[in-house]
Amino acid sequence: MSAALQMTAFGLALLSALFLLLATCTDCWMVNADDSLEVSHKCRGLWRECVTNMQDGVRTCDQYDSILADHPVKIVVTRTLLITADLLAGLALAMLLLGLDCIKFLKEEPRVKQNMCYGAGVILSIGSILGLVGSVWYAVDVYMERAMLVSHNIFLGVHYDFGWSCWLGMAGSMGCFVASVLLTCCLY
Repeated sequence: MSAALQMTAFGLALLSALFLLLATCTDCWMVNADDSLEVSHKCRGLWRECVTNMQDGVRTCDQYDSILADHPVKIVVTRTLLITADLLAGLALAMLLLGLDCIKFLKEEPRVKQNMCYGAGVILSIGSILGLVGSVWYAVDVYMERAMLVSHNIFLGVHYDFGWSCWLGMAGSMGCFVASVLLTCCLY
């Protein structure tokens, strides 16, 4: 039972860490959400903004000037939180891999392997909280920006909604959290 639970937690943590990494690297955190006929599809991400022409499929992307340039707070905070969550999830995966019962590393020290799995669960929980805060922060900021424009009767021709990268970040964070619960609460 313990080995099956460990493998389940490892598989979930691996998939969730990949989701977090993809959310950090991809560029569709905000997507245009107009009801009118659109000739292009616009996505804004943490690193660049892309426009895809719907008629011929040509995609062009504009990189943001510099990582140190003046960016909106939502981009800076989300970048920081998601990169930290990615690093913590990677560290937790390495610890968890070495702490699995089926790995021969430290086979004669079961208490050390157990502590490694528990430590991986704690690190995953911290990373999941950071990733979830970053993703939700961005989503709330997108919503507040849109709500402010609507309340002031301002229509700029396009408004943005949550993109698939935002949802991927939330899913990856929740998966890491569930894996951490399996490792810290259910395993012992």
